[in-house]
Amino acid sequence: MDTKELLKKVRKIEIKTRGLSNQIFSGEYHSAFKGRGMAFSEVREYQVGDEIRTIDWNVTARFNHPYVKVFDEEREMTVMLLVDVSGSKGFGTQEYVKQELAAELCAVLAFSAIQNNDKVGVLFFSDIVEKFIPPKKGRSHILMIIRELINFKPEHKGTDIAQALQYFTGAIKKRCTAFLISDFINGGNHRNDAGAGFENELKIAGKKHDLVALRLFDVHEEEFPDLGLVPVHDEETGQLLWVNTGDKKVRHGFKVAALERKGRLENTFKRSGIDFTQIGTHESYVKPLMTLFKKRGAKR
Repeated sequence: MDTKELLKKVRKIEIKTRGLSNQIFSGEYHSAFKGRGMAFSEVREYQVGDEIRTIDWNVTARFNHPYVKVFDEEREMTVMLLVDVSGSKGFGTQEYVKQELAAELCAVLAFSAIQNNDKVGVLFFSDIVEKFIPPKKGRSHILMIIRELINFKPEHKGTDIAQALQYFTGAIKKRCTAFLISDFINGGNHRNDAGAGFENELKIAGKKHDLVALRLFDVHEEEFPDLGLVPVHDEETGQLLWVNTGDKKVRHGFKVAALERKGRLENTFKRSGIDFTQIGTHESYVKPLMTLFKKRGAKR
């Protein structure tokens, strides 16, 4: 992609996702993700209904009248985007391919974050950590991240989520909010398939940070249409298979296996205490994200 085309694409994504983050997501994002804690703001006279534990006894003794401490939430956070850039990112039979969907999702989350004065960083991973962009603030930083998301060429095609999570927990010392964005497909290597092999790292990262998983999928990864004998190319392994989609048993077996993988992955997230949602290439990501944000906001 040449520079002019790349900048045009970045601008298009910026216009769309900034509008969404301004009009829809910013309030929900603010309520869904906590800041680092509470910072002392001021003291004021006690009012009926104030909690006894907030009384400032030193000021109360000095003025012979009860005063309470007032705290404000420290909103500034670090937001990390952990993005799967393995070979399967290029798959998509509907409105998006997964790489485009990931780019827009990251842009929406990043613009929502900087509206709340949060820093944003990115970790690109395949079966290695491909690139780490340290957290920073500002529009120019977000635009650089979007450019990378659109145009990044990974060295490897496989997927190793465990290694990405290990790197992340080692690189980011203070508690942050992190979004793990992947299709959680690992071309024939079961180390990471459906949560196998990375559940321990998921639990460790989830205890240290506020971790949210976003699973990207395409409907034809879960159910074959009846197209007769078709070649299926695995982008991560390079393997080419011929599949008889005209056979009902083949289609049924494929669907059952896909549903089982999906169920195992969901159970992994639940056991690890990780909030998650699933976003298809055939749909708008607005509703799944809003539902996730509202669900988290209601917990607070």
